[in-house]
Amino acid sequence: MSEPDVSAAPAPQGRYVPAVVAGGLVHSAGMTPRRAGTLVLTGCVGADVTPEQARWAAGLAAGNALLAVTEAAGGLDRIARAVRMTVYVRCTDDFTALSAVADGASAVLARRLGEDALPARAAVGVRALPGGAPVEVDLTVALA
Repeated sequence: MSEPDVSAAPAPQGRYVPAVVAGGLVHSAGMTPRRAGTLVLTGCVGADVTPEQARWAAGLAAGNALLAVTEAAGGLDRIARAVRMTVYVRCTDDFTALSAVADGASAVLARRLGEDALPARAAVGVRALPGGAPVEVDLTVALA
């Protein structure tokens, strides 16, 4: 699959803001693989979503998170580097390739911010995510 196209940060699906600036950092809300407000993939990785599809979806979610922090920061040039990213993967109990799925999110950040700006990262398997999404990504970046 090609790199996910993200043109606008998704609108919040509840009572929260897409990103918050505090103490020289910008923290995104959890972002799912949405395009134009629509969740483009649902399901459980290891059951009805392949690892490749989940990796692509993680890239789309990371692109959404990056767009949210970029908008809150006032532009991409105001971001010094990514600091921390968590990739949540809705998966079957026996699915353990969480890091491979999260690599899709890291790949998008590396292409847009550069390899030297990659964050520390966690990949966490979960039972459920909003709207039945297979992945959710949150991102923290440092301001320049």
